[in-house]
Amino acid sequence: MPDMTLIREKLQQIEESLNRIQRRSSKISSPEDFTANEDNLDKLDAIAMMLIAIGESFRKIDIETDGQWLTEYPEIDWRGVIGIRNVLAHDYFDIDAEEIYIICRRDVPRLLDTVQRMLRSI
Repeated sequence: MPDMTLIREKLQQIEESLNRIQRRSSKISSPEDFTANEDNLDKLDAIAMMLIAIGESFRKIDIETDGQWLTEYPEIDWRGVIGIRNVLAHDYFDIDAEEIYIICRRDVPRLLDTVQRMLRSI
């Protein structure tokens, strides 16, 4: 049986990270904005770091729950969430601003909603 207290803590950290991503990307209106100046490049770096941490945390949650719990939330592409960690961690100098922009706009809000539902279910 997984330690749901530990999983709750990880989900709370993920929730905070997703909120940070939304805050940091709120004034970014196009992928090109990320590379327009140093401040926005810093935002891109910070968002990438948060995505790495989120992917790693979900990888650990998946292991701790024997691959069973995340499947209860099929609206999320868990392989993608976990996989983005590997892409960013191993190809850090080749971060695709357009892909990060799409993740911020399309995937982060949906993932945040799901994380909040997960927290309520514990």
